[in-house]
Amino acid sequence: MEGSENMTTTVAFIGSGNIGSTVARLAIEAGHQVVLSNSRGPETLASTAAELGPRASAATSGEAAAAGDIVVVTVPVNAFPNLPAAPLAGKTVIDTCNYGPERDGHILELDSKALASSELLLRYIPDAMVVKAFNNIFFKHLLSLARPAGAADRSYLPIAGDSAPAKETVTEFIESIGYSVVDAGPLADSWRQATGTTVWGTPYGPFSNEKGQPVGEDAIRAALATATR
Repeated sequence: MEGSENMTTTVAFIGSGNIGSTVARLAIEAGHQVVLSNSRGPETLASTAAELGPRASAATSGEAAAAGDIVVVTVPVNAFPNLPAAPLAGKTVIDTCNYGPERDGHILELDSKALASSELLLRYIPDAMVVKAFNNIFFKHLLSLARPAGAADRSYLPIAGDSAPAKETVTEFIESIGYSVVDAGPLADSWRQATGTTVWGTPYGPFSNEKGQPVGEDAIRAALATATR
């Protein structure tokens, strides 16, 4: 399904940092509606929304959560307790978040590897359908490596989740914005694409090369398979 055929998808963002704003830009280019939010309030996103054009708007995080057909959560892991759980109930939620103790503080369940960070997220929004995606690619590469469907040099992104319908929704969205998808398994396996694993950043090239390099399905599958915890 191409975005141009599906003009009605509203993609809402809780958090509007580098990855969030990049996904928003790609979503707008694919014909989707975008609702931006952050912890500081919609007025701080007015210029970003204006720059993205008439299909973008800014809202509170609660309003964004309620508005989205898909909701992209792209916040520090230590901000999970502040997420609006009620309006996220029943929603397909894309989790782009990476745990970093130097920023987030130490979180016992994550340090002990008892949980993947997406499983921790699900504790705070238990009625949402969480799919891990976009957390393993540098935002500049995400922008520059998008390719139309059928392109020989189209790149693959891993996704993990427990809900088959949510995964299908996220796959359709990712395909509409210029990427193909590798199913990396259930949410419990989302650690395979966490910070520092083989599939995190490295396949798409060094951060110093802003263009990045296209990555095919086999390379992503191999990287996921060699991940260690």
